[in-house]
Amino acid sequence: MTTPAGPGPVIPRQRSWHRHRRCPGVALDLGSDRTRAWMSGRRTILDVPTVTFPGAGPSYPVRRGTIVDSDGTARMLHRLLGHRLPRVGRPLLILTTPALGGTAYRTAARAAVQVLRPRTVLTVPTARAVAAATEADLTRPLLVLDLGAQLTEVTLLVDGAVTDARTTALGTSDLDGRTPPSRISDAVVAMVSAMLEQDRTVQTLDALRRGALLAGGGALRPDITYPLAGRLHAPVQPVPAPHTAAVRGAASLLRSADFSS
Repeated sequence: MTTPAGPGPVIPRQRSWHRHRRCPGVALDLGSDRTRAWMSGRRTILDVPTVTFPGAGPSYPVRRGTIVDSDGTARMLHRLLGHRLPRVGRPLLILTTPALGGTAYRTAARAAVQVLRPRTVLTVPTARAVAAATEADLTRPLLVLDLGAQLTEVTLLVDGAVTDARTTALGTSDLDGRTPPSRISDAVVAMVSAMLEQDRTVQTLDALRRGALLAGGGALRPDITYPLAGRLHAPVQPVPAPHTAAVRGAASLLRSADFSS
């Protein structure tokens, strides 16, 4: 099942993000399968399973791109980052969000990250973060295909803002003997086709002709990505290290933030 875009979070085109020079920063990508974080002053990305242990067994607080357990997410973040943050100074936190996550996702995510005592929490659509990671030209329409573990998203960016998005609750973790990789390719083609049919402008077509960016762990699988170019009749380009593109893009936005207070 695919879900069309509705009113959702976008990055304002002329927005200035402010933080103090001594304020630490955190870039965070809460995936259904993996959580990835980058902190200012560090070279490496923290990459751990999205799991917590409230009792005898594991619990998975993010499922299909939805935060189902905000308290569990907070416990996981505290275990991952709490001891790594400086005791002095509250961080600016940039958090990636699904294009169609909406208010419910942002509310749950903001509640969870309070465990990190953020000074400010800014959200950025995952597709916009992917574009930032590749320094893509956002003066032209851009199509981003995010092939995740439990969620597949197709997002159209125009001037850096989300103008259309589709999602399906299907990802690489669903692939097995009965669910072949072609299921994900089929879903992507169906979502792009629906966007083309419903677009009264030529923006989606222009973005497709330009070539789609592929991100997420699924972009590492040739059995998914190779058929897409032929079926979409357009070039597709996996971004470098596609599984960490979202958090790297959020980190890039964090580093380029306006340092004036």
